Amino acid sequence: MAQARFLDTLLPEQRQQGALLGWSVSVKDLYDIAGEVTLAGTRVLAQNAPALKDASAAQRLKRAGALLVGQTNMTELAFSGVGINPHFSTPVNPCDATLDRIPGGSSSGAAVSVALGLCQAGLGSDTGGSIRIPAALCGLVGFKGTQSRVPLQGTVALAPSLDTVCAMTRSVESCLKVDQVLSNERLDVHDRDVLGLRFLVPQTVVLDQLTAPVAKAFDRALGHLSSKGAIIQEGKCEYLDDVAQINQPGGLSPIEAWASHASAVAHQLEKIDPRVVHRMLLGRDVSVADYWDLLRRRSLWCDRVSLELAKYDGVLCPTVPMQAPPIAPLLTDDALFGETNRLLLRNTFLFNFLDGCSISIPMHAPDEFPIGLMISGARESDARVLTSAWAVERSLSQMHS
Repeated sequence: MAQARFLDTLLPEQRQQGALLGWSVSVKDLYDIAGEVTLAGTRVLAQNAPALKDASAAQRLKRAGALLVGQTNMTELAFSGVGINPHFSTPVNPCDATLDRIPGGSSSGAAVSVALGLCQAGLGSDTGGSIRIPAALCGLVGFKGTQSRVPLQGTVALAPSLDTVCAMTRSVESCLKVDQVLSNERLDVHDRDVLGLRFLVPQTVVLDQLTAPVAKAFDRALGHLSSKGAIIQEGKCEYLDDVAQINQPGGLSPIEAWASHASAVAHQLEKIDPRVVHRMLLGRDVSVADYWDLLRRRSLWCDRVSLELAKYDGVLCPTVPMQAPPIAPLLTDDALFGETNRLLLRNTFLFNFLDGCSISIPMHAPDEFPIGLMISGARESDARVLTSAWAVERSLSQMHS
């Protein structure tokens, strides 16, 4: 309220300088906020001293005139796409008034805060899908830009090679506004229709195990875009199959998560969600030589695949292969949780591993539970992907109107 009162005192010319003047923004609890303890959804950080200053992302939002309305819950240490937190409870997806469904993670509270209308944007993060998964399951727009465009200063790390500062809102245009503030970069994004846009639809990995509603919505969206003049090209894209082999041993996220947190958590693993511990321990015994070899193979793969994608305005696929499942069975069934988590992260992680940019927009009909369409590209193709997403968003909204 004090911040809002201060903004009210600004002169008109001063107000014009604030790109997000008066916007209410929630902040995922892995960003430092001065005077607050940054918990990152875990009890093991509760004894830390309060942050001395805001994270870079929070500073930029404030300078743009945004009102930071509160810190949001998240998956513990940001290490799951499901959104369940056994310590601080799980935010319930607002899409269903009759059954508690998962919000998606790890930016679970960020998504729910926007979906409930409590704020206009939710600052989150994306290491393997943590912005796009909850955006897809809650009917929002979530954009993960090229990682290097926004500084990570003042954030609790998960996997520094993959962690990305980003946000979710209700529209592509709003995501673009927030991205310009977070990155301090004005992208050349222009308003156009889908006529002539060229999209790649991989037939490998990303279309496996789709539930019937997701498959139907995806086919419907492709058919509509094609009818409006978009060029839809299917491709085998065998290089997507290579990620599982390259991302060994242990996996890049577990290796770096263990390295980031071992000193703080190794002696108190019993306080952490066993499912999070299980994933972190996958990286504990990986040698430095194996880690560096993984990074080398990833870099070569990124270069090769980026060249393959350069001819397209975006790669299209469902953000996740399912709609939001109920929370209750996932609380007790470890096998079900593990498989759900794997499927939720499968498509989104490909473009983190590529060091690319990716956005999820709604593609469901008004009478359906949320379903996300993901539009992705190689690193530094942010403007191209956002231009395509803006055109696709408008076209799909006309289809449902």
